Amino acid sequence: MLIVNSKAVRRPYPEALRTVMNRQQAAECRVWLSTWNRFERSVAPLFEMPDLAAELGLARVLIKDESVRSPLASFKVLGAPVALLRLILKRFPERAFEPSGLLAGAHAEELAGFTVISATDGNHGRALAAAAQSVGCRCVIVLHAHVSEEREQAIAAFGARIIRIRGNYDDSVHEAARLAQANGWTVVSDTSYEGYEEIPRDVMQGYGVIAAEALEALGADGGACPFSHVFLQGGVGGLAAGIASHLWERYGAARPTMIVVEPHQADCLYQSALAGHAAKASGSVDSVMAGLACGETSPLAWKFLEGCIDAFMTIEDQEAVDAMRRLAKGSENDLPLVAGESAVAGLAGLLRLLESPGQAALLGFDGRSRVLLISTEGATAPSLYAELVGEAASTVQERQRAWLAPR
Repeated sequence: MLIVNSKAVRRPYPEALRTVMNRQQAAECRVWLSTWNRFERSVAPLFEMPDLAAELGLARVLIKDESVRSPLASFKVLGAPVALLRLILKRFPERAFEPSGLLAGAHAEELAGFTVISATDGNHGRALAAAAQSVGCRCVIVLHAHVSEEREQAIAAFGARIIRIRGNYDDSVHEAARLAQANGWTVVSDTSYEGYEEIPRDVMQGYGVIAAEALEALGADGGACPFSHVFLQGGVGGLAAGIASHLWERYGAARPTMIVVEPHQADCLYQSALAGHAAKASGSVDSVMAGLACGETSPLAWKFLEGCIDAFMTIEDQEAVDAMRRLAKGSENDLPLVAGESAVAGLAGLLRLLESPGQAALLGFDGRSRVLLISTEGATAPSLYAELVGEAASTVQERQRAWLAPR
C-alpha cells in the first residue's frame, strides 16, 4: 500500500525544527564517535549498483552499507552512543568529562553506579550495551517475546543485564519506563513519548551522520542534491527523521523526494499519514523485519516526517526476503552485499513501486532518477540470515571479496 503525504511541503527547513535537530549537531556527533575504538571504519561505504539501475530503468541506484562500520553491524551504532554521551555530560556537568575520554573508559570508576535502560528489538540495545561497556556504566535491556535468543546473546555479550517480558516491542518500551522510574535508572530510547523527547532527539541526531557521509562520497559540496529519491526504513521513525531532516535542512525546497517503507503489519507511520498525527499500527506488528516491527510512531520523529516525507508505503515480509537474496547474489557489475531483514526495506519498496507505472510517475520516477538506499544492518542474526537467504553471510562475503579482487 502507498499513500502520498498531503502535508509534505517544499520550503526551507523550519526554524522550529532546526532548534531541535540540525546539521551542526550531527557534525559534532561525528567528531565524538570518530574516537571510538569499536568503529572499524570511520565512514560507511556508498556503493553504486549499475546493473540494478539499468534493470529498473533508472539513472543511478546507490546503497550505503551500514553493516561494516563496526562489529555491531548496524546503523544503531550512530544513535545510542551519542545519546549516552550527551546524557552523561548533562547529568554530571561538574565533572567536566570529555566525550573521547568517556568512550575510552577513562571515567569508568566514577560512572560504575550509573545505570541506563532501554527496550529494543535487538540493534539499539546492542549499541547501547556496547557504549555503556566502553563508558563503564551499567546497562539493562528489556526484550519482548519476539526477540530471538540469538539477538539476546549478542546484547548480553556486551555485559548488559537482560530482562524478558511477554508482549511486543511497545510493551517492552512501557516496561523499561516503569523499571526506570522504580529504580532511579535513566531510559535511553530511540522512541519518544509524552514527557520524554530529549534523549530520543539525541539518538536521531546521530543518524544524520549517514546523510552527511553519503553527500560527501559524491562530492556534494554545493549545488543540487545528488539524489532525486531517497528510501528510508520506518520503525518508530527515528532513522527516517534523522536523515530526512538533514537533507531538508541542507536543500530546503529543493530537497529530494523521500519515501518511508515499513512492514504491512507494522504500519504505524503509514497510519500516521492517514490520521494526520502520530498513530499506532493497524496490524499484529510481528514481522521478519524485526528492527521495523514497531506499533507506535515516535511523536518527536513525526514532527519532522509529516512535513518532508512525500509518501509512505508498506511491504510484505516475502518482499524483504526476496530483496535480501537479490543483494546477496550480486551481478557482473553489482557488488554482492550482506543486508539483513530490515536493511532491505528500501529496495523492496523501490521494486514494488516501480511495478506500478502510475504510482512511480506520481512520485517523479523516470530514466533520470538517482535513488539512494540505506542498508541499515548486516547479518545481525546470522542463523536467521542463512535461513532466509539460503546461504551463510560468510559465503556472501567470500563472493564479495572475489568480486572486489580484480577491481
